[in-house]
Amino acid sequence: MTRLTAILAGCAAFLLLGVTYAVTLGRADPQSCFGNTAGGADIGGPFTLVNGVGETVTDAEVITEPTLIYFGYSFCPDVCPIDNARNAQAVDLLAEAGHSVTPVFITIDPERDTPEIMGDYVQNFSDKMIGLTGSAEQVKAAADAYRVFYSRGDDDPEFYLMNHSVFTYLMMPDEGFATFFRREDTPQQVADQVACAIDAG
Repeated sequence: MTRLTAILAGCAAFLLLGVTYAVTLGRADPQSCFGNTAGGADIGGPFTLVNGVGETVTDAEVITEPTLIYFGYSFCPDVCPIDNARNAQAVDLLAEAGHSVTPVFITIDPERDTPEIMGDYVQNFSDKMIGLTGSAEQVKAAADAYRVFYSRGDDDPEFYLMNHSVFTYLMMPDEGFATFFRREDTPQQVADQVACAIDAG
């Protein structure tokens, strides 16, 4: 299998996962703050992971203000960089409006994504972005808490791709899960919904 074929196969697989997962989440009243809700789903919860400087941190230490959480991996050829860039742009728009929001990127590929790699990777997007990794068990526990689906592709043992769901979750420090954002949501749409949630609180 060529690298291009592997990338296309991986993209198709995780987009299919995203479509399947989106069906279970549903949509809210468009007149409310949020275009997306989880239909009462229990999303989020305690996690213990490792940040970009090698410190062990918990969810309580990471989610200290409105937080956009996204799961992916640094070797991702296209989707993860695009989604992380969108989240970083939304955070910048919110900052211009006077709202402080933290973007977080949690790997689902701890075998390759060391703390140093994650720390360097997130700096490409935002000085505020926090990159998190950990042991395979720690990452799985965090992914399970957020109902994130992921699996390793059966391609090259070194340059393998990961299939994963592609939602960004808005977490509030006191209330927990507020809403999720789909890949097609623009930076402005994300910023508008997050600002609405902050103002409503």
